[in-house]
Amino acid sequence: MQKRTIQRGRPAGATTFEVAPALAFGAVVRALRTEDGVAQETLAHLAGIERSHMGKIERGEHMPTLVLVLKIARALNRSAGELLLETEAKLPREWHQPPAGQAGG
Repeated sequence: MQKRTIQRGRPAGATTFEVAPALAFGAVVRALRTEDGVAQETLAHLAGIERSHMGKIERGEHMPTLVLVLKIARALNRSAGELLLETEAKLPREWHQPPAGQAGG
């Protein structure tokens, strides 16, 4: 019997988060930032993160933590609830359906 090698880390292209909400949240942040005429670097500074990290959030490559969502909302002079409502509105249709096997209530 041959011994299998163990590969560390995630497979190439794998993420640890759901892509659709990350893309939707990033689109909302970018839209609000550009609507307000704020540079990405300025918003990142106001939120206390690196500009490259803000870029990843806006592109949907990173899903921010709750604390970071709150900081970004504050930096945009908006509530986290507003950001999340706008994010929810941008989600694909399947995100608005109850999970399979679960009754809607």
